[in-house]
Amino acid sequence: MFRDIAVGDKEWRILLLRYFNPIGAHPSGELGEHPVGIPNNLMPYIQQVALGQREFLRVFGSDYPTPDGTAIRDYIHVMDLAEGHVSAVVKVLASPDLGCVPINLGTGKGSSVLEMIRAFEAASGKKVEYKLMDRRPGDSVAVWAATETAEKELGWKSKYNVDDMCTHQWAWASKYPQGYETPL
Repeated sequence: MFRDIAVGDKEWRILLLRYFNPIGAHPSGELGEHPVGIPNNLMPYIQQVALGQREFLRVFGSDYPTPDGTAIRDYIHVMDLAEGHVSAVVKVLASPDLGCVPINLGTGKGSSVLEMIRAFEAASGKKVEYKLMDRRPGDSVAVWAATETAEKELGWKSKYNVDDMCTHQWAWASKYPQGYETPL
């Protein structure tokens, strides 16, 4: 639809930003995510297990053709993602003939579920209990972003690695284990 709009009306300038698993928190530990209910994403679930709010993490699939048998995903730090959006706005404003361009934001490499658990344990000093479960139907083995276009078109590249993401997430979680006590 956006591609059709850009072809039909040359006034439109569109960047389609695609990214996968945003995680982490502001490095200060003052801004982060506190999902209500059961988290649908890996990092908040790991965080809740480390905080003792959940007994264990269910790891779906341990027989994938990966180094440790668990699925691999590209995790992007929320601050890298924010900077990627700013770079996209700058590009759109500076490019009157842009048209419609898809751009992936990510680290360009993946981390397995067990690597994420180990990184969070190192960042937090807490044991993250987990149980290996059967694969979920439809889950992919390994997914990560091709980031060359973001580097070329936006001058953007992720700065933070998985260890940083986990350290910043733990800084938030350990300060605000129940989220903010009162709404902002």
